[in-house]
Amino acid sequence: MENFWQDIRLQIQGYYDALIALLPKLILAMLVFLVLYLVAIRLRKIVKRSLVKRMDDPLLADFLSKTVKAVILIAAGLIFLKTIGLGGTAGSLLAGAGVGAFILGFAFKDIGENFLAGIMLAFNRPFKVGDVVSLEGIEGKVSTMSLRYVHIKTADGRDIFIPNASIIKKPLINLTIDGDLRFDFTLGFDYGSDIEQASKIILETLKQVPGVMITPREPFLMIKDLGASTLNLTCYYWIDAFDPEVSAPTVKNLAVTRVLKELSDTGYYLPSDILEIKNYKETDLKALTKDNKT
Repeated sequence: MENFWQDIRLQIQGYYDALIALLPKLILAMLVFLVLYLVAIRLRKIVKRSLVKRMDDPLLADFLSKTVKAVILIAAGLIFLKTIGLGGTAGSLLAGAGVGAFILGFAFKDIGENFLAGIMLAFNRPFKVGDVVSLEGIEGKVSTMSLRYVHIKTADGRDIFIPNASIIKKPLINLTIDGDLRFDFTLGFDYGSDIEQASKIILETLKQVPGVMITPREPFLMIKDLGASTLNLTCYYWIDAFDPEVSAPTVKNLAVTRVLKELSDTGYYLPSDILEIKNYKETDLKALTKDNKT
């Protein structure tokens, strides 16, 4: 029995001696970990503030700043283990994490692809929240962006979620990257009309429509084509997409109605399509009225 208690005392003494020998390393490791922990907190705030200014996306900026903090804390943990003499354990943890990441990468390929694409877009984004974009026939305003998809609100109220990877791989058109958005409408004039004078009337009218941009982009006209019965003139104008008080549908309605009124008041005739009938039998043709009378 006496040998038993002696063995216990020797074992405890051994642990005590090991603790005393390890204590300086443990204190140093804890100090290093504490310093890196404080650095991680401070750096997270700096990174988040910088990313918010650059991306205008608090959600993504918060995630990326947390990622930076997590990386520093992982490094701090590995340094802690290395300092107290558990470098082998740190290496095993890294090896295990690498194998785990490799397996998860295959299991969640699409999620990982969109995640990485989201990080790439965070630093080199071809749009910002509020821009009007078009991607393979889908056109709408960018509402939000997460690490997996971009939320687009279309003009007819639909909510479309486009994976980030699709934006990286496919051509994307930003219609409002500089704030200027162009619209147009086409008018058909009779071939005997004074097109030069009509153009002056249209341009002067467009410049007086609220919301139509005058500088640096002015309205302009272009002959679209020569139709069967009309000369088709396309009217182009710009609006400021960054102005919250400017509504594209309202501006277009005002532009079209005011131009039509001015042209009508000045005597211009805008004919519809004319159907030409040719009589090859040289017989009399009879026309029917609404009352089916000749």
